[in-house]
Amino acid sequence: MSNRSHEVEYEQMLLSRHGLWQHKGGRGKDGPMERSAYILLSRIRVQGPMSIGELSDAFGLDTSTLNRQTAAAMRSGLVERIPDPAGGMARKFQITDKGARMLDEKRDYFVQALDKVMADWSDDDIAHFASYLRRFNSDIERIEGRPWPRPGTDGP
Repeated sequence: MSNRSHEVEYEQMLLSRHGLWQHKGGRGKDGPMERSAYILLSRIRVQGPMSIGELSDAFGLDTSTLNRQTAAAMRSGLVERIPDPAGGMARKFQITDKGARMLDEKRDYFVQALDKVMADWSDDDIAHFASYLRRFNSDIERIEGRPWPRPGTDGP
């Protein structure tokens, strides 16, 4: 492992400790949104309704884990089960209006927090940083064989 990789690992560890998630933005007017629900809703929003099997493939998690996560999201009113819009046998999960509103509130909170952190950064610095993060995540996704769709692109 190179010294540069050690530095990246250390900075990534520091990034994960900051816990923007744990501050007041972790709670909306409808109560808290778990991190797993935030990621689940984000994926469904970009990709559209998804079955348990599709979610399992997308996240690399077993179906029992996804069943627990989707059940919790359903109890919170964030997702609902619908017939497959394409006519398939499996039922799919889609975001409810409440789930979309809470996802937007959470995302707005994070964007505002990042705006504070990067207040003194130039637009070019922010664009370069976003580009490096996208590249870093895309390379991890490529190695794991699980690409993540991004808004404005055609699927995973």
